[in-house]
Amino acid sequence: MKKKKESSKNYLALCPCWKEGLDWSVDEEGIVTLNIENKGFFNRLAQKLFRKPKVSYIHLDAFGSFIWPLLDGKTTIIELGKKVEAHFGDEASPLYERLAKFFQILDSYHFIEMK
Repeated sequence: MKKKKESSKNYLALCPCWKEGLDWSVDEEGIVTLNIENKGFFNRLAQKLFRKPKVSYIHLDAFGSFIWPLLDGKTTIIELGKKVEAHFGDEASPLYERLAKFFQILDSYHFIEMK
């Protein structure tokens, strides 16, 4: 049985930034919406056959909407956590577990890059 290679990187020391070319907007209430274009053969097929949209709109919650504009590729997740804690206080608990899950989801959909 082979062991998976363990990453020696500290995940919280990484600096996330938006994926280049990703379109997003902020509404008057401060909620961030990611506008994801559905490209590729299967997406086009689904658009024609099942009337699926050409663009998907992903609305972030207040927590994600606060963090999203701060993703500059220079600020670490630890530093972002301090800003979130200062803004949301106890509402953000458990802070780093939530941040790790948030960035894991964004990374899995290729919305961000980690530097």
